[in-house]
Amino acid sequence: MLRLKFLNTLLFFALLVGSGLTTLNSAQQPNFIVILVDDLRWDELACMGHPFAATPNIDRIANEGTLFRNAFCTTPLCSPGRANLLTGLYTHNHGILDNTQRNKQSHKLNTFPRILQETGKYETAYVGKWHMGNDGSARPGYDYWVSMKGQGTSFDPVLIENGKETRNTGHTTDVLNAKAVDFLQGKHDKPFCLYIAHKALHPELVQRDDGSISDPGAAQFLPAKRHEKLYANVGIPRRLNVVDDLQGKPALQRKIEGLPPLSRKTGTSDKTILDRQRMLVAVDEGVGMLFRVLEENKQLDNTVIILTSDHGYWYGEHGLSVERRLAYEEGLRIPLMIRYPRMTEGKGMIDQMVLSIDLAPTVLDLAKVDKSYASKMDGRSLVPLFHVHPPVDWRKSFLIEYNTDTVFPRVHKMGYRAVRTERWKLIHYLDMEGMDELYDLKTDPYEMKNRIADQEAGLALKKLRAELKILRK
Repeated sequence: MLRLKFLNTLLFFALLVGSGLTTLNSAQQPNFIVILVDDLRWDELACMGHPFAATPNIDRIANEGTLFRNAFCTTPLCSPGRANLLTGLYTHNHGILDNTQRNKQSHKLNTFPRILQETGKYETAYVGKWHMGNDGSARPGYDYWVSMKGQGTSFDPVLIENGKETRNTGHTTDVLNAKAVDFLQGKHDKPFCLYIAHKALHPELVQRDDGSISDPGAAQFLPAKRHEKLYANVGIPRRLNVVDDLQGKPALQRKIEGLPPLSRKTGTSDKTILDRQRMLVAVDEGVGMLFRVLEENKQLDNTVIILTSDHGYWYGEHGLSVERRLAYEEGLRIPLMIRYPRMTEGKGMIDQMVLSIDLAPTVLDLAKVDKSYASKMDGRSLVPLFHVHPPVDWRKSFLIEYNTDTVFPRVHKMGYRAVRTERWKLIHYLDMEGMDELYDLKTDPYEMKNRIADQEAGLALKKLRAELKILRK
């Protein structure tokens, strides 16, 4: 009798496995959804304290998961920043050095979806803007590929879907949301990794074949038609450094032919800020759609949902608008939030400094991939930060790098290497003598007073120069 019960029990579990109803394997191998919002500042979300942003679905990721309050990109520029996220490498190590034509190099990138696919344990998908080179063809490592050439357009996008060019009608964010949902609703024999890279919140630009922009000043942020009149008559939040007189910033005081000097007048307009917020609403709606599909498929709590950005944006701080290549906080800080109840429960916020290059090793860690892959990356897995006793040797500094290009005249010859610690930031310009900048972020969080010539900051400067030298190696 006992033997019969035992055999019946074995048969029951065998039937569960055969029917796909068992959750044992899914508990061991989570799904992943990574949502990349282009140019999204860290403070443009309601969960980060924004006074009127309507982002309930994005906020849900943070409210039911973990919000990283000190997350940074390592290169505040589109193409390198995207490669930082996908490879876990600093810019000087992955080779996507700028926004120019990097098609050939971008096909060689060893991205974390590519690693997941090569293990044979994951089905991978890429939906959205690639923008590491203007070539829209599929990169290695993806079972399902939907992308666009270069920057793409805000409406009626032409997409390359698994090698076939398709013409689509509507706002690009809506089209990409629908493609992502289609993938989720399809049949999956393996856990999946879906990477969604939105065109939003990027403006409409006229881009040359070499990747340069014909008229940066003509950029327009175009929300979906249904959102064009949102947020009427609201007050626009501005940071105190919009009134920076630029004393101590000789690099920003340079006279540029054909451009007015930086001032409150050269900063980002209210309309631009509002249109960006309006574009964000469609992204948020798409996040809500993903939540619904995961709930219907009973995969929500077995899916790691991550939302982040490639870099920030200027809202007139220091008189800046479109030149988000500089190493000030508004360009460096990014949103980062993770929802995965098995890991994030009880960890509502984390304050340690985390970086864009940490995304790839974190995903590989959670996917239980051979640690030798992550050991070759510059970033660190964030998983230990969720432990009861997080590591005491977590990073205290990081490298920021930008290689000068000719897209924006304002920042031409402003390539730099910088180091940021929990308190200080040193910016060393590579092609300009006597223009370095040093900020005490504890007493001057808006970076208004350059301390580079301040004798009282001499010891800090010496330590930062030594730290930067180490990081550059």
